[in-house]
Amino acid sequence: MTADTSRRDVLKAAAGVTLLAPGLTLIAAAPAEAGRAPGMPANASNRWGLLIDTTKCDSGCSACVDACKTEMALPSHGRPLTDAQYIRKVTVKDPKSGYTHSLPVMCQHCAKPPCVDVCPTGASMKRADGIVLVDRHICIGCRYCMMACPYKARSFAHEDQTGQAPHNPRGKGCVEACTLCAHRVDAGGRPACVEACAATGKAAMLFGDLGDPGSEISRRVAKEATTRIRADLGVDPAIRYQGI
Repeated sequence: MTADTSRRDVLKAAAGVTLLAPGLTLIAAAPAEAGRAPGMPANASNRWGLLIDTTKCDSGCSACVDACKTEMALPSHGRPLTDAQYIRKVTVKDPKSGYTHSLPVMCQHCAKPPCVDVCPTGASMKRADGIVLVDRHICIGCRYCMMACPYKARSFAHEDQTGQAPHNPRGKGCVEACTLCAHRVDAGGRPACVEACAATGKAAMLFGDLGDPGSEISRRVAKEATTRIRADLGVDPAIRYQGI
């Protein structure tokens, strides 16, 4: 080992991590801001987030989950506990009334993400506009971020990857999670889960800029009762819920 061998290289070798295929590049830490010309940096004045109305979310509907798998090219290997899943449906129950709600849970894109705090290489990162990502080029697969995440929102790629989507390069031995469809946001669009939910006619998911007081999501959050999962942790999630 030469003196200029980096700590990152040593850790990668120890972890046996397989790097991404040549030519595949993760979405950069400062990509284009949604609604602006490509090449413009992410803007700290934006805070992209979701408002999810659980009263409109049917327990039997998996449109958001299915759309995410298709958009991000996440295959099933027949192992539900280890297959990559960026968004999942969970059922919560009021212990007093017994009333249940079905709701989607994904990376909460926290303002103070615990996953970023514990990452030893900087692979877990937060863009200027609040979107939390994993740079799989420098992820060593230690999975500290998975343990730190209070929402169990991260997956680990156990398999060699084939048929990858250009906007979601994946690598065996890397951690991954919801990107809030940053590639769509940067092009001025909405996440695939939001589009799919709208297509069902339920429109339970609202995407928008929490940093813009005039946006629909900001107006609703200001006027209507909303909840953040484990708000007591102080990590300030960008995903808000109604009806729970």
